[in-house]
Amino acid sequence: MIRITLIALGKLKEKYLSEAVKEYSKRLSAYCKLEMIELEPIRLSDKPSDAEILNVLEKESELILKKIPQGSEVITLCVEGKSFSSPEFASKIESFENMGKSITFIIGSSYGLSEKIKKMSSVRLSVSEMTFPHQLFRVMLLEQIYRAFKINEGSAYHK
Repeated sequence: MIRITLIALGKLKEKYLSEAVKEYSKRLSAYCKLEMIELEPIRLSDKPSDAEILNVLEKESELILKKIPQGSEVITLCVEGKSFSSPEFASKIESFENMGKSITFIIGSSYGLSEKIKKMSSVRLSVSEMTFPHQLFRVMLLEQIYRAFKINEGSAYHK
């Protein structure tokens, strides 16, 4: 059974989002070993300079690096990433699973991720050109991972 780790900066605050995450975690338990790690983002001043943002992203990258399982394929969520259809995403997950690899998804803070983290990723994933709240996006990502497993098993769920 494939191991999937989701590292996210920030905690879920809304009960309805926590309930959705619990539901998808339960559904995913039939397909993978899911571990979710929430890291506390580093606070910035009200009007941060570019240098302050880069410094904070670097500090956050150190927190992230400590949590990535050794040998895991890293998929970063970033605006400049590649978009996949649901079947293409399912195929990517299946290819890692067939290679016996675990997968780590990383969702950064509202300022994104450091270049160091992005450079170590196998896939830079963009889900949309639209901007979504990070907490909501966590639910959306879990749903797409679940959808990928359903596609790979030939289920009608994804239609």
